[in-house]
Amino acid sequence: MNEILNIFRDVWQEGLLGIGVTEMLVSIGIMLTAIMTRTFFVNRVIKWLNKLTERTESSVDDVLLVSLEKPLSYVPIVIGLYLLTVYLPISGALGNFGAQLIRSLVAFTIFSALINSVTPLFSILSNGTWLTASMSMWLERAIRVILWVICLAIILDVFGIQIGPLVAGLGLFSVAVALGAQDLFKNLIAGILIIGENRFQPGDRIEVTGELHGVVEQIGFRSTMIRLFNTAPMIIPNKDLSDVKVINHGNMIYRRLNWTINLLYSTSVEELKKICEQIESYIQKSKEFEENPSQASFAKAVEFGASSIDIRILCYTRTSNLVEFSTTKENLIHEIMRIVKENGSDFAYPSTSIYVESTPDSMSIDSSRTSSQET
Repeated sequence: MNEILNIFRDVWQEGLLGIGVTEMLVSIGIMLTAIMTRTFFVNRVIKWLNKLTERTESSVDDVLLVSLEKPLSYVPIVIGLYLLTVYLPISGALGNFGAQLIRSLVAFTIFSALINSVTPLFSILSNGTWLTASMSMWLERAIRVILWVICLAIILDVFGIQIGPLVAGLGLFSVAVALGAQDLFKNLIAGILIIGENRFQPGDRIEVTGELHGVVEQIGFRSTMIRLFNTAPMIIPNKDLSDVKVINHGNMIYRRLNWTINLLYSTSVEELKKICEQIESYIQKSKEFEENPSQASFAKAVEFGASSIDIRILCYTRTSNLVEFSTTKENLIHEIMRIVKENGSDFAYPSTSIYVESTPDSMSIDSSRTSSQET
């Protein structure tokens, strides 16, 4: 017990690591002040800045302030640590380490603010026409990685670690990795080509004939995830999607209806003309259909079928949504049925007629067979 009391007495008289008790108390006061300043800064200053940004019409300042809130809260703590290094009589290796630590924290604070502002900035830029969602995602990730690499390099340089030999070693390592990861780089390049060509974007419904049909959820660096219509995810390497014919239903301007209806041969010419004219009139007047500049809509009698007169109906719907498209088709079916019935015609069914022809030879053969049976 006496030894412990002697240790406390020596620390009180001589200090710890050359730091007196008064200096320790002042240091504690500085850190407490920094913590309270941080709390005040977060609770009052940030809220005050939020109120200022809400008054502006632009949303850029609102998004930036939210992303910079956490990095800005580091500033009072960094300032408090800097004041400690200035106030305390620390020298030698410990003093150098303290100075290096402060410079590293300053660099980390600055780069964390830059990195946090990348995502909101790209979310604003992606609303434009030149930057797609997947391109924004790729550029955002690339810039974040580059900024973290630069931040790490600066921190290592602050602590006196040479970056040149590390870069050279990483270069040799990357060559070795490249030889064993050729598929990875193929997929990476294929992903860049998919985004650059704007073949499809997240949310698009795509189809590879005979292989897959689903909605794109994410375009990654190595693979693309597609959600099939049975809700199961399918992960496909990018190089497999860049080398095949992909139908992008998400870029459809209109949905096309191309039908052939079959009417009875008993339909007269006047009835046939009226049916075609009334179907065309309905398509042109209905708000559910759209006029395609490259192909006019029509309803025309086009062919004498095996058991019917065939009318071809070609038109384009205003919506590309599957449910609304199905409703439009249903309404058109009801209208066609009404028009056909009102004009005294009906729909034909596939049928085959068999004619049996009697000849003199067949009659003589039948009579001889009958006489032989009677005897």
